[in-house]
Amino acid sequence: MHKHLLTCAFLAVLGLCFLLPQNLAAHFGAVLPEHSLLEQRQKKTDVSFAFLHPFEQEGMKLDKPLGVEVTHMGSGQSRSLTDNLQATQLLGHQAWTTTFQPKRPGVFCLTMDPQPYWEEAEDIYIKHLTKTYIAAFGQESGWTKPLNLETEIVPLTRPFGLYAGNVFQGRVMLNQEPVPGAEVEIEYFNQDKQAEAQSPYMVTQVVTADENGVFTYAAPKAGWWGFSALNEADYTLEHEGEEKNLELGAVIWVQFLPWQ
Repeated sequence: MHKHLLTCAFLAVLGLCFLLPQNLAAHFGAVLPEHSLLEQRQKKTDVSFAFLHPFEQEGMKLDKPLGVEVTHMGSGQSRSLTDNLQATQLLGHQAWTTTFQPKRPGVFCLTMDPQPYWEEAEDIYIKHLTKTYIAAFGQESGWTKPLNLETEIVPLTRPFGLYAGNVFQGRVMLNQEPVPGAEVEIEYFNQDKQAEAQSPYMVTQVVTADENGVFTYAAPKAGWWGFSALNEADYTLEHEGEEKNLELGAVIWVQFLPWQ
C-alpha cells in the first residue's frame, strides 16, 4: 500500500509538471516613450529604459546602461543621452528615464546598449540591444536605414503611425548580415495587466524569419509591442572565473494605435 501511495504521488507531481509552462518567461530590454508621435502640441516625451517580462508585467533590475543614444535618421547624426538618465522604478525594479525633446523635425531612433545581465537560471549572460522610433513634426524619412549595431531588427514597415491590426515586418541582422530562419519572440506590454492570456502559450508569440531574415506579424491590439530576436554571440564573458555564453538580443518596440 505504501509503495502504491508513493507511485500515485509521483504521477501526480509529474502531471503537474506537464500542466505548468515549460518555457521561462521571455526577457525583453525595453525603450518605451510615452509618445511615439510628436507634434506642435506635444513637443517632448518621457522615455523609460528597463528590463522586464512585458506581458506578465514583471520587472528586473537594469543597471545603468553603457550607452543611450538618439539618432536623427535623416542626417544620421547621433548624440548621447546617457548623462541625462535618471534612476527610477518600473514594475518594482530599478529602471531609468529621461525626457526627449527634439530640436528639429525628423525621425529619431533611441537605442540602449545595456550592461550584460547575468541570468543564474539559464547560466548565461543576456544583452539586449534595444531601440524604438519617434517621429516628430511631420517628417518620416530615414527610418529604413540600419544603425549597424552588433545586432538589430531593421524595420521594413514604417515603425510608427500604425493601427492595431496592421502588419509589421522587420529584418533580423547580426554583425550587419541577415539571419536566415531567426526566431523572433513577440510580447505585448500589458500595462496594468488589462489583458489575460488564455494559455501560457499565448504570453509570448513566436514567428520565424525567412531565408533573408525577414519576419511578419500583425498586432491584434493597440499598445506597445516588443519584438526580440535572440542569437548567441561568437564570444564569451567571464563569470566567477568561468567563461559563459552571451545571448545577444535584437529588440525593437513598436506602438500600434487604436482605430478611431
